[in-house]
Amino acid sequence: MQNKQVFNPFLPLNEYIPDGEPHIFGDRVYHYGSHDKEGGYTFCMQDYVTYSAPVDDLTDWRFEGVIYKACQDPDYPEKKYMYAPDVVKGNDGKYYLYYCMSGDYGQGGYTGTIHVAVCDTPSGQFEFLGEVRYKDGTPMRKYVCFDPAVLNDNGTIRLYYGTQYNFEEQEDFRENPNYLKDEMEMFGRSREDIISYIDSPESYPGGSGPDSIMGAVMTVLEDDMLTIRENPRHIIPYRVKGTSFEKHPFFEAASMRKVKDKYYFIYSSFQNHELCYATSDYPDREFTFGGTIVSNGDIGFNGLEEKEKHNMTGTTHGSIIEINGQWYVFYHRLTHKSDYSRQACAEKIYIKEDGSIEQVEITSCGLNHGALQATGHEYPSVIACIITNGNMPHGCNSIFKTEFPNVTNIGDERFIAEIEDGTLIGYKYFDCRNVKKIEVTTRVETDKNKVRYEGPLRVDTRSNSAEPANNGSEKEHSSCDTSSDKISLEVRLSKDGPSVGEILLNDDDKWNTACAEIAVHDGIHALYFVYHGSLKIQLKSFRFMD
Repeated sequence: MQNKQVFNPFLPLNEYIPDGEPHIFGDRVYHYGSHDKEGGYTFCMQDYVTYSAPVDDLTDWRFEGVIYKACQDPDYPEKKYMYAPDVVKGNDGKYYLYYCMSGDYGQGGYTGTIHVAVCDTPSGQFEFLGEVRYKDGTPMRKYVCFDPAVLNDNGTIRLYYGTQYNFEEQEDFRENPNYLKDEMEMFGRSREDIISYIDSPESYPGGSGPDSIMGAVMTVLEDDMLTIRENPRHIIPYRVKGTSFEKHPFFEAASMRKVKDKYYFIYSSFQNHELCYATSDYPDREFTFGGTIVSNGDIGFNGLEEKEKHNMTGTTHGSIIEINGQWYVFYHRLTHKSDYSRQACAEKIYIKEDGSIEQVEITSCGLNHGALQATGHEYPSVIACIITNGNMPHGCNSIFKTEFPNVTNIGDERFIAEIEDGTLIGYKYFDCRNVKKIEVTTRVETDKNKVRYEGPLRVDTRSNSAEPANNGSEKEHSSCDTSSDKISLEVRLSKDGPSVGEILLNDDDKWNTACAEIAVHDGIHALYFVYHGSLKIQLKSFRFMD
């Protein structure tokens, strides 16, 4: 039996490294990203760390330690947090870390410059090197310096960055002073500065029309990895109406990969839950929208609509990489009812002969060699790839007080909490062999064991709060009797399929196990639990038994 496995999230369950940029250096793949605090109140509260794994064994992720501290940056402590980074190997053989600094909730994150640190190894102690600058030494502030990504393109160092909002796409932009005011406040720029972009022609190679301080841009660096060789310019049009990007405009999280001779621009769209891609034969122009690679709510996969999303959705950031002949997309999921405790996940993807990538579903097996082995393992509940009460929220720089099922923790215990009647919890996929029983570890949620967040609450205007579900959407398809006072988990092998059994639960507020004889025919299966009961419960783990 295969015992060595990896599931989503693929790093230790107490680790929160979103905004993933995976890179292969030597014979190992390194995962770089921001560093959230478990149950934190804002983005990126911890210092950069990295994990690495052998390219031929993605089950064996090794903690490489702290590679760079926020206090090493000269903007600290005025700006305390380091946002989404990227690392590239320079032409001198050294490794360069690019990042931006910010404050609480991203305040000040759009007003600074791109900072650079350097190290002789991909996982050693990086040291501050300087700011991206012009040849005269002045810091480069062209466009909005945010979410840097770097590509060593056969010796040419290309730096990508930017963010985008739709102020200037509004038909009454010139007449409505509030749009310009919002831009000035958001980006820390004067009215004259922002207008100077708008009134500047030829913003996009091969195109025409007004420029914008916003959008995805690229510049080329000298071999010192700091100095601008080419002036920054848009790689895709800011104004998306009438273009292939109209329904999925660039928002943030620029990342560039080269696949054979074609460039793949990976980005987070304005929908804020999906990683999209665009392709071109050139690194700086003529990109065409390709599609969505992954959504952390599965929105769009097999036609799933936003209102039917499989999880709380929110910020996403990541990229693609080929490891041992298999392509993967790295992304992150949300926990703790917020955007501030995000965990790294990955899925296999497939690039077709025509260069296209079909959207993939989010799973629990992710980087694993295949489906997870069912029997012989106890699985933590928090590897669920679907957690929904039928009305999950969308978060955007937010943390919610509203109750809905979520991954959370008390100390070293991690579990799914606030599970209410009708909640669907799903896992994909398991290789089932001789499964005769399923056991779960649960407890009833009470004032004694309820997770209590004591920090500041924040709901951004772009977020959608969840309302108490109890809408019976799952119960309509249930074959279980929910009319009594019993509490139970209905078991299914497909989301809308028939019940294959029921596990009756104890109404105890301490962890206890419950088991039921549930025969599963041999093969690859998903596993779904649907909770039924008038009390809320918490789910800690489950196991298949022969």
